[in-house]
Amino acid sequence: MLTRFTNWLDNLVWGDLLQQYGIPGRFLVGVLRNLWAVLRDLFSGQLSLRAMSLVYTTLLSIVPLIAVSFSALKAFGVLEDIEPLLYGFLEPLGPKGIEITDYIINLVNNVNSNVLGSIGFIFFLYNAISMVQKIEESFNYVWYVSKSRSFATRLVEYSTVLIVGAIAVGLSVKALVEFSKEKLVLEMQENVVLAPVFTLTDSLMPYFITIGIFTVLYKFMPNTRVRFRSAIVGGIAGGVIWATTATVFASFIATSSNRQAIYASLAVAISALIWLYLNWLILLIGSQVAFYFQNPAYLRIGRREPRLSNAMRERIALNIMYLVGKEHRNPVIGIDLRSLGRSMRIPTITLAPIALGLEANGLLTNDEKERMLPGKEMSRIKLADILSTVRKDGETGSHRQPSWDDAVDRLGSTLDGVIDREIGERTLADLLDEDASG
Repeated sequence: MLTRFTNWLDNLVWGDLLQQYGIPGRFLVGVLRNLWAVLRDLFSGQLSLRAMSLVYTTLLSIVPLIAVSFSALKAFGVLEDIEPLLYGFLEPLGPKGIEITDYIINLVNNVNSNVLGSIGFIFFLYNAISMVQKIEESFNYVWYVSKSRSFATRLVEYSTVLIVGAIAVGLSVKALVEFSKEKLVLEMQENVVLAPVFTLTDSLMPYFITIGIFTVLYKFMPNTRVRFRSAIVGGIAGGVIWATTATVFASFIATSSNRQAIYASLAVAISALIWLYLNWLILLIGSQVAFYFQNPAYLRIGRREPRLSNAMRERIALNIMYLVGKEHRNPVIGIDLRSLGRSMRIPTITLAPIALGLEANGLLTNDEKERMLPGKEMSRIKLADILSTVRKDGETGSHRQPSWDDAVDRLGSTLDGVIDREIGERTLADLLDEDASG
């Protein structure tokens, strides 16, 4: 019975049963497939673990993070306009949420740069940047990105997110506040016909702002190219889930009288931690939706470790070095892991371990823009060394040398000798020359 139901459900989601109903059927199929994929990823536990890790990082870095952003908001005189957003974030906690927000704001306002000194300010900035780095690493996990930004790029972009991003949000909120005070707008709000529209807009504005913030994070935080359309889809999904969860959680807090009796003074802290965890989890779920929208081929297979034959790994290693060497000889726009994946029609999650192995052996390197370059002069990169990266390195089976039968050992040595004789002293430069001349 269970097998029959499983087969029916699998056919419903991944088959053509619903697609025969036209556009509504195809839309429903898309929703069901994304829901299936996200639930599968949630049950795997990795998203939950990363959300909990971000909760811990938030507890350590929340004051430095807000302090660095608030210093920029103070300079532009928009701090008072951004404070309602903070109160709205903890609104599901009820009256205690307002107290916690007041405490955080007062704590940040008491942070005096003269008291901190230069070393203290650098420590504050480091903690704030560390938190943004943890967020990037979580997004990179969702987007199957194995490599983070370089330190220089990270410092510039994170500082921009913390300072310029906060200023942009603050100025936008201030502009909306000033616009709402205009005489024409006030007259329209008093109009019988238009008043409900303004009321609805005021109610939805926090969700629009949340969707906008989520979209910006999904677009720029992962160390990969995210299409704006994908970021918007993830932002809408994350914003809707966040709004729904906030309503449910607020109702739970309002009706949970036994919680206060059991946990006493710890009840507020526990509720705040749960709400913080749910926010991070929702943020990662929205990013997962954006990833699947941009990469629908992953919907069914999910995060499966690629299983490659030795022959496939050898060809991938040779092809990576060949394309990098070819680009190095005749530069156009540079080549990175993403462009390699597009050129070879192989997912980057499959290429990344092999590329990292080539880097570890000094055959590949990266510049400040994450573009790949030969690790040394191409006339010194032997093809045998490239093959050795995937044929011999990275063995993790035993802590001591295995014991082979004599016949197998002799055969293995013969195979190695055949490869050495065929390749000999040929280098990457020789391979490129042969291609150019042929």
